[in-house]
Amino acid sequence: MADAEALSRIVKAYDIRGLVDTELTPEVARALGTAAAVELCEPGGRMIVGRDMRPSSPALVAAFTDGLLRAGVDVIDVGLISTDGVTYASGTLDAPGAMFTASHNPAPYNGIKLCRAGAVPVAIDSGLARMRDLASVVLTEGAAAVEGSDASSPGHRSELDLLPRFAAHVRSFLTGTVELAGMRIVVDAGNGMGGLVWPAITDGLDIATVPLYFELDGTFPNHPADPLAPENLRDLSARVVAEGAVLGLAFDGDADRVFAVDADGVPVDSSLVGALVAARALEQEPGGTVLHNLICSRSVPEAILDAGGVPLRTRVGHSFIKAEMARTGAVLGIEHSGHFYFRDNHRADSGVIAALLLLEAVAAAGGSLAEAVAPHATRVRSGERNLQVTDTRAALELVRSAYAATEPDELDGLTVDLGSAWFNVRPSNTEPLLRLNVEAEDHATMVRTVDEVSALLATVVA
Repeated sequence: MADAEALSRIVKAYDIRGLVDTELTPEVARALGTAAAVELCEPGGRMIVGRDMRPSSPALVAAFTDGLLRAGVDVIDVGLISTDGVTYASGTLDAPGAMFTASHNPAPYNGIKLCRAGAVPVAIDSGLARMRDLASVVLTEGAAAVEGSDASSPGHRSELDLLPRFAAHVRSFLTGTVELAGMRIVVDAGNGMGGLVWPAITDGLDIATVPLYFELDGTFPNHPADPLAPENLRDLSARVVAEGAVLGLAFDGDADRVFAVDADGVPVDSSLVGALVAARALEQEPGGTVLHNLICSRSVPEAILDAGGVPLRTRVGHSFIKAEMARTGAVLGIEHSGHFYFRDNHRADSGVIAALLLLEAVAAAGGSLAEAVAPHATRVRSGERNLQVTDTRAALELVRSAYAATEPDELDGLTVDLGSAWFNVRPSNTEPLLRLNVEAEDHATMVRTVDEVSALLATVVA
């Protein structure tokens, strides 16, 4: 019963994630394998399963696989790989995929990122809720209580060495109009999957990579694999300066996000990275549509227009981005959090594809990341601030009322344009939080706006 109760905590808006010893146990993983067979797979079909380097991943994959096999689903085990490797396989082989990873979370956690055949995302309202409910039945009543969970003949497990094909696919995104050979960079894999995939991807490109924490170690002995936190970029920044490198790249634990620091070790906002990646993508497809979520800097749509593209603003969240890409045929999608989605990558995000295009952009700008982003770095951003509130609806209504004269945009939460600054507040999908982002023309205006909105919400802050 305890395992069944844990399901309600670990099934999130976009993935499954929880503590290994008490929430995401092998028993729960086996039940989720059964649920995945029923919800995501065709009868007698197949599913791709990959994993990251966490010590708990092999046992969880084995249990999940057992649930699939018992339901008659064939399993293609791709072993150690990045999340974007699994989505690539899902799109290429036209089969559902499951990646065992907790991304940037600490070592005691693990999780599962899922997609349907063709790398179509699975979110809470498009499969995760039903998987949660099916797995709960398996845990409380047994697999026999779920129709389609016990096949007359079990599925077959096979192994696939995916990395060479995936690496070739990633390299195919290079425009080839600039030379990368000899470029000296530092890459911090954070003991995550970037340490496996980056050498394979850059093989033959003659990029001089100084590796930092490339050893696969899911206990994260050096620092958490969360490059969004500035403190986790300190080692990278110091090494870039010490090596005299052009720039530094940092991947999160499952390598589906990438972050960058310039030659002086200064972190570069992901929106500005997105502006550079967009310009490279549009070189291949002039006039193409590029999506950007509403938290991105307004420098992003300006850069898209300057590159001859068509900017289109979207909600935050990969399921919204991918759906809008499918609707519009957009060549690229950009999120402020370091996710970059590529149409020709089955509309899935990839940190390594973005990294290669960023290197091309820097090479095209004469080898300086700071100079490449300078035309776009015209504003000051607050970064995402989490405000604890007791009632998110009441908090949003308070903001709507206070700024009614500005006619707030309600695409995702509330976006308020103040002229010299703008801000967005939107509720978390999983916690009683409001997420605040501010961008302004200067630092003083940014700070004043953050303080103004925070003070307004003080009456509903827990």
